[in-house]
Order: sequence, then C-alpha cells, then structure tokens
Amino acid sequence: MELSQKVTPFLWFDNQAEEAINLYCSLIPDSKIITITRYPDSFPGMAGKVLTAVFQLGGLKFMALDGGPQFKFTEAVSLYVNCEDQKEVDMLWNKLIADGGAESQCGWLKDKYGMSWQIIPKALPTLMTDPDREKAGRVMQAMMKMHKIEVDVLQKAYDGK
Repeated sequence: MELSQKVTPFLWFDNQAEEAINLYCSLIPDSKIITITRYPDSFPGMAGKVLTAVFQLGGLKFMALDGGPQFKFTEAVSLYVNCEDQKEVDMLWNKLIADGGAESQCGWLKDKYGMSWQIIPKALPTLMTDPDREKAGRVMQAMMKMHKIEVDVLQKAYDGK
C-alpha cells in the first residue's frame, strides 16, 4: 500500500466501500482505484468485503474500508468539488443524488452512502468575492435560496437583474 501524502482522508463505510469508490472514481477525472485488500474468510460476515482500499479522486489519495454500521458520515466533513461549469455541476449532482441520495442547500448534497459533497461551479467563489460588496451580496442571497447551484441565476443576481 503506497501512500505518499502526509495526510490521507480515510472513509468508513458500512459495507458498500467498493461500490462507492467505483462510483466516485467514475465521476471525477484523474481518479482510480489503487489497491483493495479484503477481509479473509476467518471474519464472519465480512469475508471478501473491503478491509482497506486506496483510491485517488482528482489526484488526491483516500483510503476506505467496510467497517460496519457503527459510524456514519455527517455534514461536518464533505468533499468539495470545484466544477468547471454548469454542465459538470448538473452531471455530478444528478449522479450523486441518484438511487437514494438527497439534496441539501447551497450546493450541498448527500450521496446514497451518506457522504456529503459540495458541488460548486468555479463561478460561485469568483462572484461572491467580487470587491463590489453589493454585487457579491446579491450573489450570496441568490445562492442561499438554491439547492443545486445554478450559474445563470447567480450571474443574473450579480448583474442586478
């Protein structure tokens, strides 16, 4: 198992680690599964499940395991995805909320495994940090009303329309 990063996020899944990391790697460019080590047959109920997996999302390495239902993800930790445009936001949003995920507010969602994500277009931080605080304030107000971030709505708020 090769981990060249000093700090590596480690994700605890109930029993769907492999399914989750396959989904995540299919959605984010520069992603891949590096290694999967499985529980041996001597672990009742866990044989063949993921003991540890090392995978890369957008170039950042993560680890994961199937650890059982004792611990759940919370919104206190989320994966922030810096999206190029609305097309990327829409694709990721729809794929991550599919099959039991849930929308939240301001670009946040939970996938069907309980992991929280922020799906944010590059335009949002650009518009929100504009030196013109009135324009930036309108963008913030528009964003606060959204679930999925809509760049065209943000731009209209920025332009005062």
